[in-house]
Amino acid sequence: MQDDYLERILTARVYDVARETPLEVAPNLSARLKNTLLLKREDMQSVFSFKLRGAYNKMANLSPEALQRGAIAASAGNHAQGVALAAARLGAVATIVMPVTTPQVKVDAVKARGGIVVLHGDTYDDACAYARQLERDKGLTFVHPFDDPDVIAGQGTIGMEILRQCQHPIHAIFVAIGGGGLMAGVAAYVKRLHPDIKLIGVEPVDADAMARSLAAGHRVRLDQVGLFADGVAVREVGEETFRLCQRYVDEVILVGTDDTCAAIKDVFEDTRSILEPAGALAVAGAKAYVEREGITDQTLIAIACGANMNFDRLQFVAERAELGERREAIFAVTIPEEPGSLRRFCDCIGNRNLTEFNYRIADRAEAHIFVGLQISNRADAKAMAEKFEANGFRTLDLTDDELAKMHLRHMVGGRSPLADHELIYRFEFPERPGALTRFVNAMSPDWNISLFHYRNNGSDYGRIVAGIQVPPDEMNEWQGFLEALNYRYWDENDNPAYHLFLG
Repeated sequence: MQDDYLERILTARVYDVARETPLEVAPNLSARLKNTLLLKREDMQSVFSFKLRGAYNKMANLSPEALQRGAIAASAGNHAQGVALAAARLGAVATIVMPVTTPQVKVDAVKARGGIVVLHGDTYDDACAYARQLERDKGLTFVHPFDDPDVIAGQGTIGMEILRQCQHPIHAIFVAIGGGGLMAGVAAYVKRLHPDIKLIGVEPVDADAMARSLAAGHRVRLDQVGLFADGVAVREVGEETFRLCQRYVDEVILVGTDDTCAAIKDVFEDTRSILEPAGALAVAGAKAYVEREGITDQTLIAIACGANMNFDRLQFVAERAELGERREAIFAVTIPEEPGSLRRFCDCIGNRNLTEFNYRIADRAEAHIFVGLQISNRADAKAMAEKFEANGFRTLDLTDDELAKMHLRHMVGGRSPLADHELIYRFEFPERPGALTRFVNAMSPDWNISLFHYRNNGSDYGRIVAGIQVPPDEMNEWQGFLEALNYRYWDENDNPAYHLFLG
């Protein structure tokens, strides 16, 4: 394989299908990071990903006979769209083997571009093995998603554009790494001309094949990979990409799911575009690097490499983004099961925004509350926990507890033998600090809250369901409370789901 990629990149055939994407300042992120962060907007390509560059450059360099036989590729989605687009432009037929875990939006996009989709296996590697088998059985031409000089050179044109577009000294360029093709191409070009620019790869903590390989000095194959950032879910990096990354890459930063979700939100707030998880990795890595190094007034570039996001993932991303930004802390707080203790608990919260409040009566002596609070940083969360403790409430910080974040928050509740004379109502109130405190203060101190569920979903109105134990002879007072509260409410005492699971 050719050692010098400069000529390959300069002569790469990509602009028949690709556009030179803009290099844009992310103003809000730049202000927060105290550095200039530029986004290389590869999400603005026609297939919403950089992958068409390498795919087209590879196929444009095939012989007419190879094109006539047809192309085959394995891909989690973005490379597949690039191959399908290239095949359609060059008059060839493309078969794409995709993991069964591929988001439907990517499968549909490949089919829309004339690609023949075959779903096989759970990961890219499973799909790749099957594609190689079909290559042999049917005499097709395999178009590798990353471990091919023509593919690497096609992706390297992004580095060429960055150096042409940015007139200021660049401190570092952050690049997502899956198989390594994008990083290999960009690094080979940039380091040849500006060896002082740092090339920093970014991988998910649960798909860190390149980081492990560089540390070991040889390619390491992972037993399994996380699938949240499906675009980089690769068990083993390429042979050629590893060689180039060994030579040119300064380091690889690992980021978690929450950090990736926060980066998706950051880019949306600056551009109103929604990146897919793999597409936001570089931004998450840039943020982690700035936090670790404490640098200021530098120019940093993050390649926003893809935006093929499934719509139904957005709820998960929105939920986890606040945690990734250190804007939400989650606690398990134990308070005495006695009149006035909830009011004291609310006084501790003060005017902080509640993000979540889950509770179900389960013990005559103690109440265990699952609560989320908006915070400024992790030090703020520590101070909040200390405040709860100082007021006599045992507190457990669950902010980094994956079981709590993924599952337990949705499972607080169930039937309770202690919920005598329980009334179940839904309420809707303006989403503003103090709304819960007002609700609690308006209630009779003799009534006990036996169930409470609230989650801030970003709308103008908060929605809660509450169980309140009201003696039968105090129903007139209860009606007076509802009318004086002036919140919209719904009586759910006859709801069949309540009787099945909670009543």
